Amino acid sequence: MANSLKIKSVAKSFGALNVLQDVTFDVEQGEIVGLLGPNGSGKSTLLSVISGFLPEDSGSVSFAGREMLGVPAHKVAQQGLIRTFQLPSMPHRMTPRELIAAGARSGRGLRNLLGRAALHGPEVDAVIARFALEPVADIPASSLSGGQKKLLSIAVALQGNPRLLCLDEPTAGVHPNLRARMVQILQEVASSGVTILIVEHDMHFVRGICDRCVVLDGGHIIADCAPDQLTENERVVEAYLGKAKVGIAA
Repeated sequence: MANSLKIKSVAKSFGALNVLQDVTFDVEQGEIVGLLGPNGSGKSTLLSVISGFLPEDSGSVSFAGREMLGVPAHKVAQQGLIRTFQLPSMPHRMTPRELIAAGARSGRGLRNLLGRAALHGPEVDAVIARFALEPVADIPASSLSGGQKKLLSIAVALQGNPRLLCLDEPTAGVHPNLRARMVQILQEVASSGVTILIVEHDMHFVRGICDRCVVLDGGHIIADCAPDQLTENERVVEAYLGKAKVGIAA
């Protein structure tokens, strides 16, 4: 499929530490897949390998039929594979309105990017409203709360028209009232054919949005199943060492 992701036998080490070991799975076009696992299991490292921020030691990552091995992150993004970060860094001077406008008009030059019509057009206003950013739309993006930064990073990523969207803990710091809105937005995005891979710890969010879950532990895949099957998998429950057993079942 046009927007499918294929990960085959990916391994990554840092010195003597084997972070990823023989990781293999596919994500099909329009699918929403949760990438789960306890802290240190290799989730964020795998996301960085997929998006070109880290080179794999071995294996392959292909997107839309094209091998991504050795492709730098900015060129990976040009292919439509766009990611967000667990701790998004925001500019000190640009506002959310300016960032959203820039994301929508990245090929038109600075004057058009920051022109009055561009900043206050209906397209930008609609994105700001969709992500509940109206109260902070015109203040420095760096002064937003952690949750607002998460929402803004997703809004900007979507302005780049991704074909595959990789999200690193999108709900961390986001007010519970806004999580339902995030689920709705991401489900609409997936229904348009965009593939989504989500690193997440919030199991309520995972159950509400993901079609499948791939679970890592110690750099290995220990489960690939539907969200409602996680509690039936002894290896998953054991990997979460009891604490997450409560979280998974909640």
